[in-house]
Amino acid sequence: MDMTFPFSHDHVGITVTPEDLDATIAWYSRNLGFVVEQQFEAHGTTFVFLTAGDVKIELLAGASDRGAAPTDNILTSMHRSRLHHFCLAVADLDAALSRLRELDVPLIGGPMEIPATGQRIAFVTDNVGTIIELSAPGTWISGRKERA
Repeated sequence: MDMTFPFSHDHVGITVTPEDLDATIAWYSRNLGFVVEQQFEAHGTTFVFLTAGDVKIELLAGASDRGAAPTDNILTSMHRSRLHHFCLAVADLDAALSRLRELDVPLIGGPMEIPATGQRIAFVTDNVGTIIELSAPGTWISGRKERA
């Protein structure tokens, strides 16, 4: 019996404290251009859907805390009991990183070239420590990146 499902990606959910909710909405709006699509309360939790193009992030603000401490180094951030990161594709990694530097968003890893996938990547964190990978396509010739 074939159990293959036709998936498409819908959203990433990030838990925040109620105290961090407004600052997290502001961080994603200011630094990455997300806008609030929907906000509502249910079951003692505030749900906020942020969108930018085809990307959707759900913020969940309830009574529980996130558990894992924020990180400032991608290489020491592996922890088996949490979402490690989510990835946003960008057309131009250098331009994205330049803009984020202007907004005082520090890198925690990269930029680095990944020949196996043909990508350049870098990592930042949001205001509550969620790791965000930024990924851009690259053209690889004999192990050297050529500008596309």
